[in-house]
Amino acid sequence: MRYTREQVLGRLRATLAQGKSIVGAGAGTGISAKFAEAGGADLIIIYNSGRYRMAGHGSLAGVLAFGDANQIVKDMGEREVLPVVRDVPVLAGVMGTDPLRQMEYLLREIDALGFSGINNFPTVGLIDGRFRMELERTNMGFDREVEMIRLASRMGFFTCVYVFNPAESEAMARAGADSIIAHMGLTVGGSIGLEKGDAMRLEDAPAAVQAIGEAAWRINREAILLCHGGPIAEPDDAAYVLARCDAVGFVGASSMERLPVEGAIRDTMKRFKAVPFRKR
Repeated sequence: MRYTREQVLGRLRATLAQGKSIVGAGAGTGISAKFAEAGGADLIIIYNSGRYRMAGHGSLAGVLAFGDANQIVKDMGEREVLPVVRDVPVLAGVMGTDPLRQMEYLLREIDALGFSGINNFPTVGLIDGRFRMELERTNMGFDREVEMIRLASRMGFFTCVYVFNPAESEAMARAGADSIIAHMGLTVGGSIGLEKGDAMRLEDAPAAVQAIGEAAWRINREAILLCHGGPIAEPDDAAYVLARCDAVGFVGASSMERLPVEGAIRDTMKRFKAVPFRKR
């Protein structure tokens, strides 16, 4: 079901008015989306990394040149996720830096498929160092993602964006982003997640999330602040962060589909292997 920007915002504000946190779920398969909705997700987000993640590869595969990110999202939406989601707004992760797309035309196609909102993924925000500088210098930087979100907002989409620092947060707020997701890095845990020792400490996450929110609120006091990634992997981690900053919810992808599936399939297989057969 296609929702307007105002309808999505109305649903989210109603959730907050009930004292409930907002939860967004990244979905790499139809069954992930179907049961995220059954569990009460407020938003479902499709991006290309979901396909790689649920094929057993690290989520950062979505940032590399392994496929057409925007086409993958259209295919996943049309053929896997949108047919099984009944009520929850579904957002498309759009690669705003894609130089081979007419962005307004692409967004019209996404609208026609039934997506209710736009997220900026894959994002160069995950890239730093010299490579990031060279992308920025050659017109494939974060500002292209900002302009894509500005266009999506003008077209009436709900916009929910990943940012990695206060400057990016401010830029997205100026572009009209409705919700800011403070991205704390690759999610820890499981078979293909980041090791805890390589991630930000959970104790440091609330201040980082808050700084990103404050930057957005200087532009738009109504921006909805959510958090994602890094050490915020499990429900208890999200509870720790939300109790110590002004974020009102959590967006998870690996947290919602990869980590639960890894353990459930492994443990179920062990139980089946433990079933004896009757000897003749």
